[in-house]
Amino acid sequence: MLLLGGLGYFGFRVFGLDSASAGIAAEAVLIFGVFIWVGSYLLRVITGNMTFNEQRKRYLKIYEDKTTQELQSRFNEMSDEEQIRLIQEIANEKELLSDSQDP
Repeated sequence: MLLLGGLGYFGFRVFGLDSASAGIAAEAVLIFGVFIWVGSYLLRVITGNMTFNEQRKRYLKIYEDKTTQELQSRFNEMSDEEQIRLIQEIANEKELLSDSQDP
């Protein structure tokens, strides 16, 4: 930031501003830049588009896709009788869960 401020100061001096005006202009540009940077950060926080959140979403999607593929391949390897028995067990478990949740 100090380097950018110094470069801005000398840049404004090259464009013909006096020392005080060049310092004020360089400071104003830096402050404006910091406000834009903080504003973009707050926007990412509010919308949930933070780097960690995005990485986590990508990881979960890849994990779910891989798990689904693995389960599908295991299901396809089962015989028809095993598939039917598994489907019936799952249906029975769902029925038991729904009965236990009813008041």
